[in-house]
Amino acid sequence: MMDEKIKELTLLLLYLTSWEDDCEPFKCQRSWKGYNFDALNELKNEGYIGGGYKSKSVYFTDEGIKKAEELMCRYLKNCKSHEK
Repeated sequence: MMDEKIKELTLLLLYLTSWEDDCEPFKCQRSWKGYNFDALNELKNEGYIGGGYKSKSVYFTDEGIKKAEELMCRYLKNCKSHEK
């Protein structure tokens, strides 16, 4: 249970500290990967983030952005991105 919360909060923190970057040929959301590597590896294995092991940042997949926005709504009660 705690591992799941750590993973969710890691994804949320990654999202909250992310920026838009130019990932030719498209734009992507990136964040520094200064978090628990086990949690980052699980998030990558689940398809929420990507990036090489040697890089200092990760990028969000579309699914990862969607999940992070759901977590913002759940933990922070900030549901603006879901009000469509």
